Formats: sequence, C-alpha cells, structure tokens
Amino acid sequence: MSPNVAHVANIPKPTPITNTINTDIAFSGNYAYVGNYGGFSIYDIRNPRKPAAVSSVVCPGSQMDVSVYGNLLFGSVDASRNDDSCNSTSQSPTIASSWEGVRIFDISDKANPRYIKSVETDCGSHTHTLVPDRRHKAVYIYVSSYLPAADYPNCRPPHDKLTIIKVPLNKPTEATIVSTPVVFPDGGNETQPGLLLPTTGCHDITAYPEKGIAAGACMGDGVLFDISDPENPRVTARTTDPNFAFWHSATFNNRGNKVVFTDELGGGGGATCNEATGPNRGADAIYEIHRGRLVFKSYFKIPRHQADTENCVAHNGSLIPVRGKDIMVQAWYQGGISVWDFTDSARPQEIAYFERGPFSVPFSAGYWSAYYYNGYIYGSEFNKGFDVLKINDKRTNQANGVRMQTLNVQTQQSYPDRGHGWPWD
Repeated sequence: MSPNVAHVANIPKPTPITNTINTDIAFSGNYAYVGNYGGFSIYDIRNPRKPAAVSSVVCPGSQMDVSVYGNLLFGSVDASRNDDSCNSTSQSPTIASSWEGVRIFDISDKANPRYIKSVETDCGSHTHTLVPDRRHKAVYIYVSSYLPAADYPNCRPPHDKLTIIKVPLNKPTEATIVSTPVVFPDGGNETQPGLLLPTTGCHDITAYPEKGIAAGACMGDGVLFDISDPENPRVTARTTDPNFAFWHSATFNNRGNKVVFTDELGGGGGATCNEATGPNRGADAIYEIHRGRLVFKSYFKIPRHQADTENCVAHNGSLIPVRGKDIMVQAWYQGGISVWDFTDSARPQEIAYFERGPFSVPFSAGYWSAYYYNGYIYGSEFNKGFDVLKINDKRTNQANGVRMQTLNVQTQQSYPDRGHGWPWD
C-alpha cells in the first residue's frame, strides 16, 4: 500500500454466503449493504474501525448488485432461475417459465430483512440504477440488461433497451414496469474490431437526478441521457472508442461536466494490467461534456503491473467529496484499490493505493467495488470479505467533514464547492 493509506478493518464473508463472491455496495445511515452472488449482507459501520455483521440473506442469483432507498433494498438478478423465490435453482433461459429481474426487500428490521416483491424483466437485470421521483412518492429503477438470443423466450433480439420499473413508496408491492425505451433504435456498435461483445443493451447507467442527466456504459457505446422525464429518458449523445472492448460503468464529476467511463477488457477475468496490455486498454477514459457532446481527454490506468495470473481491470468506484477537485477511489479487481485525481482531465494521476498481491487461485479474486463514505473507503473483495481503509492525505482530508445519509453510487448526489455538508443532511 502507499504510505498515505491504512487498512483498518476486515470482516470475512458471513457463513451462509462464504462460497459465493461479493459484488456491489450501498450505504444508508450507519449501515452498509453488500451484494453477493448468493444474496446480500448488512453491516453496522457506526464505528468503521470495528464494523459488525448484522445479518445475511441467502437468496441466490447473480449478481445481486444492490441499492437502498428508505427501508427498501433492491437486488439485480441476471441469472435464469426456475422461479423468483430465494429457494430457486438455476434453469435454462430457453424455458419460458424461467425468471430473472429485480427483487425487493423490506430492510426496516436490519436483523430480519423481508422479501416482499419481484419484477421480471426481459433479459434479467445485470445492474440497476435508482432515479427518485421529484415528489418523493416513488422511485424509478432503470434496469440494464443485454445478451438476447433467438431461443430465449423472454430475451429475444433485438434488445437494445432499458426497462424502467416504478416503485410507489407507500405501496412497494405494487412495483411495475412503466416503460421500455429503446436506446439504440438503429442498433449500437456491433462491428468495431476488438469488442468483447456487440452492443445489445447497456451494462450500467449512472444517473445524476438533480442535473437531469445520466451516463450509460453500453457494451460498445458510451451514451448521455436527458432524464428530466424519468419515465422517458432521451439519448442526447453517443460515442465509441477504438481502445475500449466493453463499456462497463460511468462516474460524473461533481459539476456534471465530465464523465469517467471504465473499460472491462477481458470481461473481468483476464490479466489486463500487465505490460503486454499497455496503458490505454482496460483503462478509464475521461470525457468532458462540451455543448452536449462527449469530448475525449485522456486515459487513466493504475501504474503498477500485475502478474499474468491476476484478473485486473477498471471497475466500480466513487468520487471523494473534495471541494474544487475531481478525485475518485476505484476498484481494480486484483489490481486493488486506487485513489486518483482527474481535476486536470488531460493529466490524471494516482495519489494512493492498496492491494494484497496475487490470490492463490488464478483469475478469481479482487475488489468488485471501492467507495468513499463518511471519511472511510469501503471495499467488497470477492473472497476476503468487507474491507475498510483510511486515507490520510492533504489532497483528500477535507472530505472527512462531509457527511452523507445515503450512498447509491449509481445515483449521484452533488456536494457543495463551499462549506460543509450535503443537501440531504
């Protein structure tokens, strides 16, 4: 690790989900919610140096990426199951009765979450993004999915769309699909050499509701949306990149005039942080938004070469709320956790890092997500569990005074350039 980073705590995966890997993280108040291919876990983080496991829900179906809103937790299922229950088993998507989509849990009792509703979606839900209704009466779920096939009754081509679920907050069991806007009516990027897969939908979307915008990482395309009407998002810009194999995720800067896209070269299972791959593939791409257009500025990739047995690629991260700066923390699978500054879009630089070194089983470890929340960095590691890190650096220490009530990273909230605190405190 770099000298300005300390590893302060680790909690191994709870027994019920020890044999399945951790995925994404969401935060609310003093709790962290960690997804897992086998379900999800809730951790008490009121003392970040002594986090405690509160409960685990066994409810298999990858990836179980999670988000939270009030007393509701949403989980994405992109693996065909024989039904929507937590006792379901794998079943071929060629069978019409197979299920995949979004599960909804009541988490008002953290020790005993209750599964209350499911919504089936075409091609499942690889990831999802929350967009709150401005009247605070509902929350929309933007479902990202892809990979249709002619013999999948519930996932036939062409797909190229989002599925939008509306969840009434006073009656969440009445959640239902309200629209399925097509992102690529004329087809996406399907022929570029080096693509992992042709575009058939989006992998991930990051929304910035207060600014009415969203950024889509859509396999072979990067996309900007106008989401001022949340039921009817509108594509305003598209771009491609000859060095990108798979547009994976997106992060806006605080002002909303830049967006960082990640490239999941190799699908997350390859050694792409080695010398042979080079600095411009499997990297982040920094774009500035000028007059509604995405303008490429530079790439960023961790500067340390990893072993040829280590799966390593740009993955999920979040901003560190530093006034007047664009700084983020990011997971790189076995490349570890990196903190980097892209205030100068053309000259990004790493300022801190933490990693464990090669795992004993090749290509099967690393950090899925690394996020900054209320003074600490939290990481979900495939096998090692839930990690807490602390950065002590003059470039980031002012963020220690910022307090958030919730953090769903794919639903960005602004922080003030002057003063302290968040609008939601």
